[in-house]
Amino acid sequence: MVEGGIVKADKTEFTECFRTIGKTPYIMRLALSAGIGGLLFGYDTGVISGALLYIKEDFKEVERQTWLQETIVAMAVAGAIIGAGVGGWLNDRLGRRPAIIIADILFFIGAIIMALAPAPWMIILGRIFVGFGVGMASMTSPLYISETSPSRIRGALVSTNGLLITGGQFFSYLINLGFTRVNGTWRWMLGVAAVPALIQLILMMSLPESPRWLYRNNKVSEAEAILSKIYPAEEVEEEMKALKASVEHEMKEEGEIGGGSMITKVRKAWGNTVVRRGLYAGITVQVAQQFVGINTVMYYSPTIVQLAGFASKSTAMALSLITSGLNAIGSIVSMMFVDRYGRRRLMIISMFGIITCLIVLAIVFYQAAEHAPRVSYLESTHFGVNSTCAAFNSAQNPASWNCMTCLKAASECAFCTNQANELHPGGCLAKTDGMKAACHREHRVYFTDGCPSKFGFLAVILLGAYIISYAPGMGTVPWIVNSEIYPLRYRGVGGGIAAVANWTSNLLVSLTFLSLTEALGSAGTFLLFAGFSATGLVFIYFLVPETKGLPIEEVELMLQKGFKPSLFGGQSSNQETTTTKVVEEA
Repeated sequence: MVEGGIVKADKTEFTECFRTIGKTPYIMRLALSAGIGGLLFGYDTGVISGALLYIKEDFKEVERQTWLQETIVAMAVAGAIIGAGVGGWLNDRLGRRPAIIIADILFFIGAIIMALAPAPWMIILGRIFVGFGVGMASMTSPLYISETSPSRIRGALVSTNGLLITGGQFFSYLINLGFTRVNGTWRWMLGVAAVPALIQLILMMSLPESPRWLYRNNKVSEAEAILSKIYPAEEVEEEMKALKASVEHEMKEEGEIGGGSMITKVRKAWGNTVVRRGLYAGITVQVAQQFVGINTVMYYSPTIVQLAGFASKSTAMALSLITSGLNAIGSIVSMMFVDRYGRRRLMIISMFGIITCLIVLAIVFYQAAEHAPRVSYLESTHFGVNSTCAAFNSAQNPASWNCMTCLKAASECAFCTNQANELHPGGCLAKTDGMKAACHREHRVYFTDGCPSKFGFLAVILLGAYIISYAPGMGTVPWIVNSEIYPLRYRGVGGGIAAVANWTSNLLVSLTFLSLTEALGSAGTFLLFAGFSATGLVFIYFLVPETKGLPIEEVELMLQKGFKPSLFGGQSSNQETTTTKVVEEA
């Protein structure tokens, strides 16, 4: 998973889940209704990857200005940072249900604004609205599911939210592919999100508030009425006692942290040795998750496929389905193995795979650039002298040019392939609609973002391998680590700080990817991310302990004594001492 959170569940819990919802379908109605927020989260973060290809066609200023493309993509992430912060306040102030409804309204407004946008700035505005919704949904949907689920199947139901996020991303790629030949293309792609937002809004209007929120706000009878719909009659009284004890314990923990502003709470958390060491680990894995470059693939995968040598937009989006599908499958794989092999081990193995794939990808893109088809003067003047790119005409040594030289020379240059064979010398033409049409009329291929390459399918296979390496480890485990690494009373503050680190890193990566490919080339960019990943691996090795199967108290004692790393997560001497101490105290 690329953003949001995940709750782990074992096989027994899934079996119990199916049995329980078979007896009480109302539970699944609550979970799926709230889970549409996860679907919208995934859809709106994934759909822009394909829509951007067609937005560039309709708005030439977007095609010419890389920073504008990056802004359109990244503004949803920027909005999500704000939405997550506001969403936390709304959850406590108004309740989980109103927060989801507000998120739906934001999703709906954003989708309509983008679908009707007459100019790029309107698309950016719509993306900001959608980002607000994404940020709120990333916090509120799993929270609502968690608080309206029976405790014995809570992990399984909350895990479905993570699956819906990756499923929403996969669905967005399918929608993108479906609208490639429809008038309006990107408007339909972006506007479709209004439909599930409206459906969820209608569903949530008929659903109750979270019983936990109601109990905390002294609406005990209402909380009991909802629990009576979720649990068998003989279990309701016991669950009310458990809810009472849980809420009282939570309020006591909050009292120990003390009141004051968030800044005051953060300062207190950082001043606590255990929490500070937990934050070292929690922030490390969240930042590393983004700086391996995952969202360059999820937000720009059709563009990357085009850079690999596939000029057709529909082909690029069809191939991009592979990455999205593998990401969804990887989420399931992680849920199966994270409790068997441990968090630290999965992340370290995942990082080795990621680094390998990124280095090989860099080599492939470098070779593709070096062996790009040559530029022929004859082919470049085939459609008339005025059809040739001005930069090529004024070049001192045009005989040395190849396709990549042409495309990098100026934003007004494009490459039209040889009619006989794409890999033979072609023409460096002016990037205009007229030249594009002329090139296509002769059944040639017109390239603006990448070049014909015999390495193209190898690049797509490596992208798939990258996702396979990423999804089961770095895709999901950082969120699990952050749910276990902090003392209970600081879990909200610590998790919030780490989540902000994740979103901010996401914003930096998505806002700079295209600029990096222009400055460093595709090969240099992937090599840079390989360097970031290697750095992340070192930090994970030295700062992140294994938390698999450890009680909260044991994690706290381990951090208090200090963590000594051991390869693949075996217990260090300090951890063994901690375990012994806990057993003796017990």
